[in-house]
Amino acid sequence: MAHIDLDDGIPGLPSLLRFRPETAGPLGALAETLLRGPGPLERGERELIGAYVSELNGCRYCAGTHGACAAAQLPGGTNLVEQVHADPSTAPVSDRLRALLAIAAAVRRGGREVGEAHVAAARAAGATDVEIHDTVLIAAAFCMYNRYVDGLATAVPADPSAYARAAERLVAEGYAPR
Repeated sequence: MAHIDLDDGIPGLPSLLRFRPETAGPLGALAETLLRGPGPLERGERELIGAYVSELNGCRYCAGTHGACAAAQLPGGTNLVEQVHADPSTAPVSDRLRALLAIAAAVRRGGREVGEAHVAAARAAGATDVEIHDTVLIAAAFCMYNRYVDGLATAVPADPSAYARAAERLVAEGYAPR
């Protein structure tokens, strides 16, 4: 049960945005820009970074939703997402994405945890400065979203297929509030 008076029939972030609609625009715009806007990272890669950070943070709602979005947009689908969540060092992803996931994990621990070695490894694997920047910003934003969702104890779908349905809508329509 949520800590505040939310509609428990609406899980996760959407319940919070409905509770306080004045936050829906800026938070939705941020997600839309980070996950779907122009940039060198594929949309599925961006979703995977967000899902991975959410998994590390233990945010079931965000890990499930964004994991499903990543699965819908990347070859390897759900199996790939599960492998990254279990251990990105052995998951079948490019060295570039593996290095970016290591940066995301460092951001999750704390911004100052990202060191020159992380950046050098990402560059050596072919990551650009924009990709490194976007990874740090996606990871930092997901830490905020995760804490927002879990800090108010929003509902989590009991049916795992709810994540696939949410992903279908998000992949097609995006994050901008309707």
